[in-house]
Amino acid sequence: MRQTPANLIEETAVSAWRLTAVLYLIIPVALLAGSIAAFVYISWPWWVIAIAVSLLIIDIIFFVFLIPRLRWRRWRYEVFEQEVYIQHGIIIRRRTLVPMLRVQHVDTKQGPILKKFSLATVTISTAATTHEIPALTEEEASGLRDRISELARVEENDV
Repeated sequence: MRQTPANLIEETAVSAWRLTAVLYLIIPVALLAGSIAAFVYISWPWWVIAIAVSLLIIDIIFFVFLIPRLRWRRWRYEVFEQEVYIQHGIIIRRRTLVPMLRVQHVDTKQGPILKKFSLATVTISTAATTHEIPALTEEEASGLRDRISELARVEENDV
C-alpha cells in the first residue's frame, strides 16, 4: 500500500467548516424554537422539548466541534508528475489517484465562507468526475492549479 500523501490542507479549514456547520444548525434551532412554542401554547409534553434540546446539543458537539477537526486531520494530498494523490474520509478513508493524462481542466473556487478565511478549493476535472482539494490558502491554491495544469499539458504533448 502507498504511503500517506504528505501535504495537509490549511488548519483554518476547521474554522470555516465550523462556521458552515453553525449555519446549517439554524434549521434545527428553528425546529427547537417551534417545539418550545408548541410546549407553551399547545401544552406539549416536556419530554418532547428535552429530546429536541438533547438532539441539538449532540448535533453541536458532533458537527461543530468533532467532525471539522477529524475531517481536517484526514485530508491529505500530493502532486506527482504522473498523478495527483488525494486522501480523505473520517470513517471510510478514501484514497484517489488522478492520472495527469486524464485531467481535462483545473479550477479554483471560493465561496463566501472560504473567502472570509482567505481559503480556496482546487477542483480537478476528468471526463468521469471532479475531484477537490479543499481549503488551501489562495496563493497555494492558485499555484497548485497552475502546477497541475502545466503537468497535465506536458503529459498530453508527450503522448
